[in-house]
Amino acid sequence: MRSDASVARPDAATVRHLLLPGWLDSDLPHWQSHWERVHGCERVQQDDWVWPRRGDWMARLDEVLLATPHAEIGAVLIAHSLGCHLVAAWAAHSCHTARVRAALLVAPPDTDRDDMPPNLFNWRGIVRRPLPFASTVVISGDDPFCAPARAAGMARDWGSATVEIGACGHINGASNLGDWPAGWALVLALTADPPLADR
Repeated sequence: MRSDASVARPDAATVRHLLLPGWLDSDLPHWQSHWERVHGCERVQQDDWVWPRRGDWMARLDEVLLATPHAEIGAVLIAHSLGCHLVAAWAAHSCHTARVRAALLVAPPDTDRDDMPPNLFNWRGIVRRPLPFASTVVISGDDPFCAPARAAGMARDWGSATVEIGACGHINGASNLGDWPAGWALVLALTADPPLADR
């Protein structure tokens, strides 16, 4: 096993950042779309954004991760909404979780709610196993798709740190966050070596 001194510290230029949008994809005003343009993040494209099948989305994430040129460093998953549940479900079943360094999980919806659209019924129930990599869940105080306490419960079950950012709706394009520098700072904190919280 190599010593820490012989391992080059990964930086923003070498880590692969994979964007995992939620249901219906992320529109142009969305912070994920800004990060695609500004930070060079890669969007994981799904075959069906309207009627998402959990198994299909999981298989696609596996496919993308197996093609990563930075497997020795690990990719960073940057998920919004349904993408958060993709990360949780994928991590509970995939044999390739070692390819992920960390995950930022923004505004996970409560897919077990009765008022969820039928397009999302196959995402019930919520996978709540601990994630095998560092993760942070970002919570809005007035998310119309998930009560803060429910989001905090998911974060606790996933073993994730939590960050509450006040009333920002679903933390999407309508939230008018632009390129959301505070969110990008959370990504950098997750990929710091050692983690910033341990310094």
